[in-house]
Amino acid sequence: MKIPEILLIESAHQPGSLGRILTAIGEEGIVVEHLAAVRREGDRTVWEITLEMDPDKGGRLAARLNGLPNARVLGRSDRVFNRHRGGKIRTVSTVEMVSPQILRDIYTPGVARVCLAIRDDPALAREFTGIGNTVAIVTNGTAVLGLGAIGAVAGMPVMEGKAALMASLAGLSGVPILIEERDPAKLVEVVAAIAPSFGAIQLEDIAAPACFEIEASLRSRLRIPVLHDDQHGTAVVTLAAVRNAGRRVDQRLSVSSVGQVGLGAAGIGIARLLFSRGTARILGADLDAAALERFAALGGEPASLARVMAEAEIVIATTGVPGLIRPEMVRAGQVILALSNPDPEIEPRDALAAGAAFAADGKSVNNVLGFPGLFRGALAAGARCFTDEMLVAAAEAIADLAGERDLVPDPLDRTVHLAVAEAVRQAAIDSGAT
Repeated sequence: MKIPEILLIESAHQPGSLGRILTAIGEEGIVVEHLAAVRREGDRTVWEITLEMDPDKGGRLAARLNGLPNARVLGRSDRVFNRHRGGKIRTVSTVEMVSPQILRDIYTPGVARVCLAIRDDPALAREFTGIGNTVAIVTNGTAVLGLGAIGAVAGMPVMEGKAALMASLAGLSGVPILIEERDPAKLVEVVAAIAPSFGAIQLEDIAAPACFEIEASLRSRLRIPVLHDDQHGTAVVTLAAVRNAGRRVDQRLSVSSVGQVGLGAAGIGIARLLFSRGTARILGADLDAAALERFAALGGEPASLARVMAEAEIVIATTGVPGLIRPEMVRAGQVILALSNPDPEIEPRDALAAGAAFAADGKSVNNVLGFPGLFRGALAAGARCFTDEMLVAAAEAIADLAGERDLVPDPLDRTVHLAVAEAVRQAAIDSGAT
């Protein structure tokens, strides 16, 4: 698995110096993700170069760069770790403590009035507490990114990242909840017990098949929105990408055969949403017999990878297996979305060279476009649950906001998330979720 590696490299400040460094990196088969000049000191420049590389290539690359007459590796940058130091989120007061009167109002004795009002009418909690603006981000650490079952505490940086994105993009308070429990029934009991503190629940990085049982149980027990982001957030953004990719090459979901390669949490979520959007036929491939049974129960056609590639006009892959789709499997005119990160099932350039009409990978299809607006819209509507209509509305909004040459819009554009939230809010009302 490739990881981001950030190197600090000093080079001579002269023509061709940086070019020779980048050439050496390229000849090692390593992709440069980002390049920035850190400082200039006399006739030397220090560069920070972010690379996408296999961990075992680091020593060889450093030796090669140090062998250049114009370069010297100074070490690794701590930029990523520095941004995580002390955590990425914190709880702050919305009221400035500047007088004894404010203290008496927000705490004792004034707070008693609000407590009694909520006792008499619990619905007031959404107006006079932060519950209606707060999302629990729950994980047991069994399927963190592409890293696997690394544990709940090791998944905390991801949960904090989700919370930071919710705050900055949608104005929500996300609270990471780490639960060291793999038994689905016990995990459900824990989440249900703490649910009164939150306006919604986001399940994150919980492995299949337990994630399906956990989400279904919580949705049946709680009267607040529950969403497993690895299923439905990914599905929303994928639907937006598929719609825009299909329009570019005249492949409409309503009449095209879709292939879903990989039927874990993301694959099942994508298939569900595509069916609800009106996709007539979806073939699905997976090595797990139970996954194929779940897919068939949705109305899908279990198939081999070879059959998917031979029959589907639009192929979506979420297996986590780099290089699974070989170029010779690609048929002319296909749309290929190989979404596993950090390494796709087939590189887009290879798929296009093999005849695909359109190809993209998971770097451009990021579920950060979905979950902030999904939760803000659901909470604004006072929704009791997420409906397929809300998910489709989010996907359509994302697709509509993409530029003419873009598959999806810029995930850091806050106006995109506000538009998604409004679409979800209206769909919640229209679909009877409130």
